[in-house]
Amino acid sequence: IHQEHNEMATAATVLRLPARVPTGRRGDSPASRGSLAVRAAASDDAAWSRAVQFRPCIDIHQGRVKQIVGGTLKDSADGKADSETPETNFETETSSAEFAKMYQRDGIFGGHVIMLSRDDGTTQAAMDAVSAFPGGLQVGGGVTAETAMPLIDAGASHVIVTSYVFRDGAVDQERLDAIVKAVGKERLVLDLSCRKKGDDYYVVTDRWQKWTDLKVDEATMAMLASHCDEFLVHGVDVEGMKLGIDDELVRRLGRHSPIPVTYAGGARSIADLELVRGAGDAKVDITVGSALDCFGGALPYDEVVAWHNKQKELVRV
Repeated sequence: IHQEHNEMATAATVLRLPARVPTGRRGDSPASRGSLAVRAAASDDAAWSRAVQFRPCIDIHQGRVKQIVGGTLKDSADGKADSETPETNFETETSSAEFAKMYQRDGIFGGHVIMLSRDDGTTQAAMDAVSAFPGGLQVGGGVTAETAMPLIDAGASHVIVTSYVFRDGAVDQERLDAIVKAVGKERLVLDLSCRKKGDDYYVVTDRWQKWTDLKVDEATMAMLASHCDEFLVHGVDVEGMKLGIDDELVRRLGRHSPIPVTYAGGARSIADLELVRGAGDAKVDITVGSALDCFGGALPYDEVVAWHNKQKELVRV
């Protein structure tokens, strides 16, 4: 979830997306969807796989693109999406597909489409987004072994899974094996979003409401890396607050993850992106959400895209 406490945009907001010159990379074929989005974006440039990347997001709640304040999204008593009353500080009439087309236009692969509510409108909006940018976006939010393949078939490069495979405070190996069998290791992203307790970080699930006993450490990441293609890690303690990144968590991810890993939480400026690049030893990608001007924040999306493109140049030097 990518969000902030202030500057709510009204429900009537129609977003004016940043104008940029198209990059010419428009629409991978369905055959490319199973490959790592990062690598697919740069099949002609081996150095690209070593560049730090900006990973965009599209958060969807009740069928609309929104930014939700972290910790306020909880399961409703009756289980219905329209009974949920999270604190919302940004929403727009601009469709999920339009955001997806913007990312496709700018050659930004590997973004995250997160379904924040369990309703048909949200599922359809996620399908619309991945269909608009085939092979360019990952989808998460209540994904199971039974629901994963329709998302892949619609155009998602990967599915993102947390609560389905982390139950009762531990990894559910049977479920993990089931989703790997359903979509393949190369199409699976495990979400290790976590909070700090004592000196360690622990995975939290079910909309970050439940703690597990699973530490985000070298042993855990080595074990899980054999079952997935990437990790996504929200620093829940700073997520959506725009108070800066959790640099200690980023350092641990850069040190211990044997596969591509994306950090999300607290980024508010280009300086913060540079902090992630440094703390993660240029091995950790970064998601920016509510800080972006296209989501009601102050950080120009175009500047973040320019930073993203600069990383490719740096690894060529």
